[in-house]
Amino acid sequence: MKKAFITGITGQDGSYLAELLLDKGYKVYGLNRRTSTQNFERIKHIIHNPNLELISGDLIDQHSITFALREIQPDEVYNLAAQSFVKASWDQPVLTGEFTAIGVTRMLEAVRLACPSAKFYQASSSEMFGKVQEVPQTENTPFYPRSPYGVAKVYGHWITVNYRESFDMFAVSGILFNHESPRRGLEFVTRKIANAVARIALGKQEFIELGNLDAKRDWGYAKDYVEAMWLMLQQDKPEDFVIATGETHSVQEFLTLACEAAGINDWQKIYKHNPEFDRPAEVDLLIGDPSKAKRILNWEPSLSFKELVKIMVEAELTSEAKSE
Repeated sequence: MKKAFITGITGQDGSYLAELLLDKGYKVYGLNRRTSTQNFERIKHIIHNPNLELISGDLIDQHSITFALREIQPDEVYNLAAQSFVKASWDQPVLTGEFTAIGVTRMLEAVRLACPSAKFYQASSSEMFGKVQEVPQTENTPFYPRSPYGVAKVYGHWITVNYRESFDMFAVSGILFNHESPRRGLEFVTRKIANAVARIALGKQEFIELGNLDAKRDWGYAKDYVEAMWLMLQQDKPEDFVIATGETHSVQEFLTLACEAAGINDWQKIYKHNPEFDRPAEVDLLIGDPSKAKRILNWEPSLSFKELVKIMVEAELTSEAKSE
C-alpha cells in the first residue's frame, strides 16, 4: 500500500486530493494544525476511513514535520498548506511569508532528512505571474508577483527547484491557475458570488458587494487539478507544470452566469461596487497554457467554465435552503 502525506488536508485541494488517493488505495496521512476549534467540514465524509490518519503538526515547527515524516516514511508528500488568501496577505505579509514561503523550506528539509526517496509536490500559483510578462503564461514565463502572497509563492517555487537540483530530490511544482469548487472558502470571490446569488434568490439578502469586475482569471475545477498533482508524481523524472484551462473569464462573467444559474435576470440590480475589495496592486489578466500537461501528463480539464459556475451555485442553493 502506497503512503501519502498531505499538508493542508482540511482545505479545498487537500480534501479532494485525500479522496482521490484513498480511492486509489493509498494510506493517507494528513498534517493537522492543532487549534481550539477544529474545522473538518471538508473531510467529514472521509474522516472515519481506516486508511486516513490525521497527524498533529505545524509548518512553522520543523521538528513536528521531520518527526512525522521519519515515522511514516511516505512515498509521496504533497505540500498544499499555506496562507492562501491573497487579500489577507496584505494584512498579514510576515505571517504569509512564514507559512507560504519559509514553510516550503521546512517541508523540503524534513523530506531531505527523514525520507529523501519520497516524491515531493509543491503547490505553486498563477499569482506568481502577477503583472504578466506574456500571454498566455507557460512554465517559462518570468514571474512578476503583485502581492505578498505571490512573492511568497515565488520563493516556495524556487526553493523547490533549488532542492531538486542541489540534492537530486524528486521535487516538483504545479503552477496551478485559479481552481474552484463548492468547497472553496467563502472569502474567495467565486464562492462569495455563488453564495450571495443563492441567498438573493432565496430572499435572504438584497445585494452583493464586490471589487473590480474587470479582473480576468483562468478558472478550473479543483477536483480536476488535484488529479494533475498526482499525475506529476507518477512521472519518471521531476518536472514543473502549468495546470490551467487555457481560457480566461472576468469576474463580471462569473457573476452573470451565477445569476443565470440562480434564476436572477439582471446582475446589475443586485451588484454594488465596494472599493474595499479592490487590491492595492491588481492582477488584471491570468491565462495559462496547459499544453505541456496535456502532452506529458495526458491531463485535460473535465468541466467547462459555465458548468463550474452552475455546480457552485446549485450547491449554495441546496445548502442555503437547508439552513432556512
